[in-house]
Amino acid sequence: MALNNPYNTTPVRNETAAGAAAQLLLLVLLGTAIDLGPVGWLTGLAFAVATWAVLTRALSRSWLVSFGAANRVTLARATLVGGVTALVADSFESPPPVTVLVALTAVALILDAVDGQVARRTGTSSSLGARFDMEVDAVLILVLSVYVATSLGPWVLLIGAMRYAFVAAARVLPWLNGRLPPSTARKTVAALQGVLLLIVGAGVLPYALAFGAALLALTLLSWSFARDIRWLWRTRDSRAEVTAGAR
Repeated sequence: MALNNPYNTTPVRNETAAGAAAQLLLLVLLGTAIDLGPVGWLTGLAFAVATWAVLTRALSRSWLVSFGAANRVTLARATLVGGVTALVADSFESPPPVTVLVALTAVALILDAVDGQVARRTGTSSSLGARFDMEVDAVLILVLSVYVATSLGPWVLLIGAMRYAFVAAARVLPWLNGRLPPSTARKTVAALQGVLLLIVGAGVLPYALAFGAALLALTLLSWSFARDIRWLWRTRDSRAEVTAGAR
């Protein structure tokens, strides 16, 4: 019977379906409150479907039988990011409700500090949860970069695109796939990206300060990636020897 099957993933899939339903509910609320346009609706729905499909596939491969509290927090954050994505897409047709955009983004950033703590306290840390958290972060930074780029220029897109460029480069240069050591500096820089882009996107700074804040975000992120790439390059031979020995 399915109830006795330790690999029964139905409860976990129900969680992803609930996440998609929550995303739809948020879009309905946004549509009612601010008259979300068709571009925003379509973008939000596409985000919901993509999140559901990718997460369901990843969970099926991981054989998890419990979604876990930390992943629920991340899923809630993904729902908020979907709302932010819809608002940013809609902003190309009409001025965005900055207050709503800032509120959704701020809560998403706060929850980013919560899911990790929940995972550690409940002993439910997993590679899938870490990857899920990372991807939600990456999408939020990319979307905020797109929004800020409309006022400061396309160069801001480098902030959101840098992580995806690194992933693409790793497909060509396998040594970039190495596991990096824990780094407080890396985590701090990653967290600052969202905070700085949120402040700039809120429109509370004069142009010069907004430009400087976005430039600071890009500079710190470039430094962080350069630092990690340098470490991966310097240790590539030793990591290759360990891998060969393990075989």
